[in-house]
Parts: sequence; C-alpha cells; structure tokens
Amino acid sequence: MSDQIKFIVDSLSTEPFRKSYNLITFDSLEPMQLLQVLSDVLAEIDPKQIVDIREEMPEQTARRMLSLLGTLKYKPPGNAADMSTFRQGLVIGSKPVIYPVLHWLLQRTSELKKRAYLARFLIKLEVPSEFLQDEIVADTNKQDISAMEEEKDQLIKRVERLKKRVETVQNHQRMLQIARQLRVEKEREEFLAQQKQEQKNQLFHAVQRLQRAHSQLKSLRHAAADAKPESLMKRLEEEIKFNSYVVTEKFPKELESKRKELHFLQKVVSEPAMGHSDLLELESQINEINTQINQLIEKKMMRNEPIEGKLSLYRQQASILARKKEAKAEELQEAKEKLASLEREVSVKANQTREFDGTEVLKGDEFKRYVSKLRSKSTVFKKKHQIIAEFKAEFGLLQRTEELLKQRHENIQQQLQTTEEKRGVSGYSYTQEELERVSALKSEVDEMKGRTLDDMSEMVKKLNSLVAEKKSALAPVIKDLRQLRQKCQELTQECSEKKSQYDSCAAGLESNRSKLEQEVRGLRDECLQEESRYHYTNCMIKGLRVQLRRAADEMRAYVSSDQQEKRKAVREQYTKNIAEQENLGKKLQEKQKAVRESHGPNMKQVKMWRDFEQLMACKRECFLQQRGQTPAGQVIQEGGEDRLVL
Repeated sequence: MSDQIKFIVDSLSTEPFRKSYNLITFDSLEPMQLLQVLSDVLAEIDPKQIVDIREEMPEQTARRMLSLLGTLKYKPPGNAADMSTFRQGLVIGSKPVIYPVLHWLLQRTSELKKRAYLARFLIKLEVPSEFLQDEIVADTNKQDISAMEEEKDQLIKRVERLKKRVETVQNHQRMLQIARQLRVEKEREEFLAQQKQEQKNQLFHAVQRLQRAHSQLKSLRHAAADAKPESLMKRLEEEIKFNSYVVTEKFPKELESKRKELHFLQKVVSEPAMGHSDLLELESQINEINTQINQLIEKKMMRNEPIEGKLSLYRQQASILARKKEAKAEELQEAKEKLASLEREVSVKANQTREFDGTEVLKGDEFKRYVSKLRSKSTVFKKKHQIIAEFKAEFGLLQRTEELLKQRHENIQQQLQTTEEKRGVSGYSYTQEELERVSALKSEVDEMKGRTLDDMSEMVKKLNSLVAEKKSALAPVIKDLRQLRQKCQELTQECSEKKSQYDSCAAGLESNRSKLEQEVRGLRDECLQEESRYHYTNCMIKGLRVQLRRAADEMRAYVSSDQQEKRKAVREQYTKNIAEQENLGKKLQEKQKAVRESHGPNMKQVKMWRDFEQLMACKRECFLQQRGQTPAGQVIQEGGEDRLVL
C-alpha cells in the first residue's frame, strides 16, 4: 500500500495534474477531497468528466464514475459481494477502494485516453422508441443488432470449440474447478496482503506515537526529579557563565570582525576602478612582501630562540581551545534554540489537547485506560460509520425511487387533467386537494396550540421543582464551604510566615555560599598558575637538554681526530658550502665580465648581418622584376592546374 500511495503522489505531482501532495498530506485527505482527486484524474482521461462533486449528488457521482470505469474495462477485485462493497466505497470515498483505482488509472493514462475517445463511436446507443418509427433509423438499428448477433454466434461457436478441445483431456472438470479455485484464492491472497500492509502501517504509526509518548514522559519525569534548589542554582550558574561568555567574548569578536569586513568593503567601493597596470603593480608589491616575510622567517630560524618556539606552541594551543570554545558555544546556542522551539511546540500541543477535551495530558494507567476507551469508541465509530454508509446508499436508492414516483405522479396528473377537460370539469381535483390541505393545516395548528400551552405549564412546574431540589442540595455544601474558607485563611497566614522564615534562611545560606565560592575560585586560580609554571619550567628544561646534547655532539665531532667524523660536524658542512658558493660566484663574475666585453662587437655584427640580408633580398626582387618572372612562393596557373613557384 505504501508503494502504491508513493506512485500515486509522484504521478499527481507531474504534468498535467501538478498536485503538491506528499505521503502524509495525501493519506490525510477527506473522502470528498479524495473523490475530487479521482474525478480530476477521470476528467484528464475524458474531458466530459470535469465536474465539481460538491455540486453533484452522491448517487450521480457514483453512477458517472462507474459508467466510465466500465467503459475503460476496469475490473474491481473480488466477487459479486465485493462488487457491492466497491460501489458503496466509491459512494462514501473509501481509501481501500479509491487507491487501487487511482493506481490503475495513472499507470496507463495515455492508453485510457485513446479508449475513452474511441468508446463514443463503439458503444451501442440506446435509441428511443419514437425515433425507431423512421425507416432509415430502424434499418440501421436492425443492421447493428444483426451484426452484434453474428458476433455473438461466432463467440459461442469459439467457446464450444474450446470446450470440445478441453473435453478430450482427462479430469477436465476437476482441472477447471481447481483453476477457478486458484483464481479465487489468488484474489483473496491479494486482498489479505493489502490488509496486512495496512495493519503494518497502522502498527508502525502506533509504535511511533508510543515512542514519542515515552520520550515525553521521560523528559517530564527527569524535569520533575531535577527540580531542586541545588540543581536549579547549578543550572542558573551555567547559564550565567554561558551568557557572560557570549556577551563579553563571542559577540564583541563577531562585531569587530563584521566592522573590519564592512570597513574593507567600504574602502574597496570608494577606490576607483583598477586597470591592468594597477594589478601588475599590486602583484609586484605582493611578491616583494612575500620575499620580506621569507627573509624574516629565515632570520628567526637562524636565531633559534627556544622561548619564542615554546610560546608559539602555547599560543597555538590557546587559539585551538578558543576556537573549540566558540564552536561549543554555538552548538549550545543552537541546542538551546531547538529546545525552546520544542518546548513551545509541546506547550502548544498541550493547550490544543486541553482545548480538545478539557483535560491535562494523561500518564501511566490513566493513559492506558484512555487508550482502551478510545479503542472501544473507535469500534463503535466504525460500526456507526458503516451504518451511515448503508443509510447513504439506501438514501440514494430512495431518492431515485422518489424521482421515479414523482415522474409517474406527474404523468397521472396530466392524464387526470386531460380527462377533466374532456368531461368539462377542469380544475376539480386541484380544488379538492387545496380544500383538504387547508382543513388539515387548520386542525394541525389547533392541536399545536393546545400542546404548546400544556408543555409550557409542565415546564414551569419542572423548573420550580428543580430550583427547590437544588436549594436543598446546596444548603449543606454552603455550610461546609464556610468552614473551609476559614481554614483556608488560617493556612494562608501560616504559609506566609513559613515563607518569610525560608527566605531569611535562604539569604544567609546564599551569602555563605558566595564567600565559599570566592575562596574556592581563588584557590583554583592559584593552583592553575602553579601548574602552568611547572609545565613551562619542565618544557624549558627539556629544550635546554636538547641544545646541550647538540652542542656536545658538535664539540665531539670538531675535536675528533677522525676525518670522517669531522666532516659530519655542522661547522665543516657550512664551511664547505660557503667555499662552493664563493667559487661559483667567482666563475659567474668572470663569465659576466666576458659577456660585457663582447656585447658591443657582437651587437654590431648582428646589425651588419641584418643589413646584409635586407640588401640581398632587395637585389633578388630587382633581378626578378628585370627578368619578368613571378616571385618565389607565389601560385600560378599552368595548363588548367595550380603550380607553386620555388
């Protein structure tokens, strides 16, 4: 059933329907709305079905839909008894009846459109008897009837041939009976599978509602168990700390970042439009700044200051902790907003529940009793709903019967009027009916007046007796109420005295608690300072040990007599690198000097060679012009073909 509903919703969301339904909204449609959806789908197949069902009688709607479904060859599941259930479900808009119809129609819409269009020309028309008096119409009708009879005879002969073919098989009656039973069982299996799926869906929804009720009950119990002064104070302290952090640290940082961003954007907007040269200049400045930064980093690494390295480590840890703190604060803020929205939703639901039945949310055994009561009411409702459906169906039949009787009555009245006119006493029956109706109305009015006076006197007597009974019943209650009011005043006075004592005691405890909290806070700060000092000293000692070990290794390698060991020393490596770079620099200087000395003669030689090339090209062009030949590289036509001159 869920797959069926999903297919229906997906099909209705596309062209040409464009219905904005989802699984929940579609499943919660009222019967009239569901019938309107079915009518819209049928109207897409056959444009004659465009009808607002609110302006149509239920029987007319059912008759119209059944006739079109019969034309489209839709086969409802089940036997004749199920067929009556199908008609009744179509009248009342039952979901188990309409969902399969919608699924079947939406699966083959284009095919059904063609069938509905052709049905107008293929279905036999009922010709009234007065038109059959015409010879042409009568002959055409007879030919149609004879053609249908011939088709019927052919079908009968085909069925007889199939029967004869089957009769040659052994136990054919038994096999036919088994096949018939198989078809019936398959249809029953489909119906049971559909019921099973519906029950699974109902069970799933019931389990979800039960889980939500359990979670709400657990949260309410937790809130009730946590309603102590200590827990409330702790919760308030946490909230105060969080709010103070948000106000003093988070919001100022965000505000400052937004201001910087705004200032930068205003600066960008105020500056004139930049060209390609400006961009090149900015790129050069960026490259220069990057080189300066790299040089500063190299200088810092050459200095190798351990204290700055350790401080950078602590700064990095502090920044990581600050980011984590900001992230947790944002998560806490989101959780608080979500909790507040859920609490508002719970309060709205509770108010709706109170407005619905005037009671609070039930718990425990009361909830179980309420559920059992609802189940009993649900069974009663289903029975009543079924009775109403039967009454509606019967009402449709009676309405049709009434229409037929009215038509018959009108025909009889017309016949009576014609008879009266023939006899010369026209209007006699109408006058007689009016006299009888007036006399009947007069007698009814007289009886009503008498009944009204008797009823009024009886009502006055009843009201007087009720007033006397209520007074006698309320007398002892009023006496008890006076005593209870006096007792309530005494208890109120005692409660105010106890409350003042509690407030004074709570104020003293609050002052002592604040002093103890200040002392504890000071001791915690001192402990944290000592711990940080200890960790800092420990890190410094470790760094110095590493430096001492490096210095000892360098000294050992420097004073060692082994040449291989000396080469591993940092000083030797740096000395070797410096010598190599100096030699390379000398070679490059010599090469630069040679290039500078030969630059002038080389440039003169290049210029002379270019002039020589121009002179030779000029001589070649002059020679070709004198000879009258085509310059090389051009294309000429020779013998109807193109030829390239070399």
